[in-house]
Amino acid sequence: MGRNSLRMDEKEVNFLPKPKIPKVGCFRAVCDRIPARLVLYFLSWSGFLVSFVMRNDINFALVAMVQDPSANTTGSDHCNTLVNDVPSLEEGDNYNYTLSVANATTTVLLDGPASIDDIKFDWDSTVQAVIKSSFYWCYVLSQVVGGVATQYFGTKNVFGWSQFLTAACSLLIPHAADLHYGAVILLRSVQGFASGLTWPAMYAIVGYWIPPVERSRFMSSFQGFSIGIGLTYPLCGFIIAHFGWRQVFYTTGTIGMVWCVFWYLLAYNTPQEHPRITPEELEYIELNVSEDIKNGQGMRVPWRRIFTSMPVWAIGLTTFGRIWVHYTFIMSGPEYMQKIFCFDIQQNGLLSGAPFLCSYLSSVLFCYVADLLMDNKTLTLTNVRKLFTALSQIVPGVLVLLVGYLGYQIVTVLILWFIAVTFITASYAGAMANIVDIAPNLAGPVLAFAQTIHMTASFLQPLVTGFMVTDSQNINQWLHVFGVSSVVAISTYLIYQVFGTAEIQSWNYPVSDPEVTSSDDSAVIANQPMIKVEPGLKFDDDDDEDDDD
Repeated sequence: MGRNSLRMDEKEVNFLPKPKIPKVGCFRAVCDRIPARLVLYFLSWSGFLVSFVMRNDINFALVAMVQDPSANTTGSDHCNTLVNDVPSLEEGDNYNYTLSVANATTTVLLDGPASIDDIKFDWDSTVQAVIKSSFYWCYVLSQVVGGVATQYFGTKNVFGWSQFLTAACSLLIPHAADLHYGAVILLRSVQGFASGLTWPAMYAIVGYWIPPVERSRFMSSFQGFSIGIGLTYPLCGFIIAHFGWRQVFYTTGTIGMVWCVFWYLLAYNTPQEHPRITPEELEYIELNVSEDIKNGQGMRVPWRRIFTSMPVWAIGLTTFGRIWVHYTFIMSGPEYMQKIFCFDIQQNGLLSGAPFLCSYLSSVLFCYVADLLMDNKTLTLTNVRKLFTALSQIVPGVLVLLVGYLGYQIVTVLILWFIAVTFITASYAGAMANIVDIAPNLAGPVLAFAQTIHMTASFLQPLVTGFMVTDSQNINQWLHVFGVSSVVAISTYLIYQVFGTAEIQSWNYPVSDPEVTSSDDSAVIANQPMIKVEPGLKFDDDDDEDDDD
């Protein structure tokens, strides 16, 4: 009877209009084949790429924005050139214009009427150093804010709005430069504060989405910033040569705005919130990510324990040295290429940016080798982190010193320059990945504190360089800059060698019951992968209950 009624119901249903079910096999089928973790990887990769394009555009644009002091002297420099980006003029078409806008004055030769894009500002080396470093004043201050904000508002909101604000400021910089260099410093400070939120936000999402065996490989997505730097300099060189320096900021700001649209459409704080994740991928994540980590969002941050943790301090101090040598190449590189090697604006852009394009590939390789060493149990996790941290600081520390001593041997210097920048990225399989190792539940706040320490190098390095290099064509002054970078990079690594560890810290876990301690069985169980019970599976206790019924 039951079967007959079921057949009748099925027949009756067949007479009803059938709902339109999207055909699986076209767009949806393709989307289902793309893991949500892979989408997150490319959002992270592209996010840091765009962030660093907007961050570093001014480092190169300043070369074209600022009046070259040598152009105002009767003597000739070792390059035997004046301003490289003044266009050539046909005979009989010369125009001599003296331009004056706010704090900018210059005399240029133009083919036709003057353009606002041709203005160069009379900013000395101190002003330029302050403009470069102003981004990082507030960047350092916002690290802890980013860690706390992410705990309460989630990565999607914090990362997304920080990118939007940074892009808006990029669009305003050309107008601010016409007003006063102080306005540029203000906008760069706002950009720094906003960008400082991004790293703690993205680190926080790793613990919820990425199983431990995949973390080193996922960390290579953070190296999108290397592609960003590598693209920024040749892109800026091309734009400046053909359209003027103002278009640099309009271009980078627009790219940032477009990226924000994709972020808000595709990013989610946890796998459980994702509407398009497949059941299989969700189950895989839940089986391999600790339940303790998944319950950590919104937990109270044990700041006192973090502030007094030697492993955290070791990470912060050693990466201070890495940031110092890295920013020697990032911020001082374009000026060194122009003043010492006499490259024109497009050559400068290509050669300044190319090492960073290569460094992304090296970061993927380093992270893959790190995972391989751990999977094969060749080295302990702690020793893997120390090995790659050493590669990221000792090798570049030695090479940057050789760059200074080799002077005008351009080919040899460029080769060493490439190798040094390439090895810096090993840190993302070393100390930078170590943050998630020791506190997967609190990666955002821990990164915020560590970055507060090590990102001070990002504004100290250009300030120290501006103090040391009063004559940008004096190669002996540049030797001092490279020597300081070498000492800082190598000496700070020694701290990590002594105090670094990959063991999860006791303060990583949320404590719901004050009687529960890290030595209890419950704490040990909390650190094990969660086993998901499929519907229909029964345990012995269930059978006993059925028997009782």
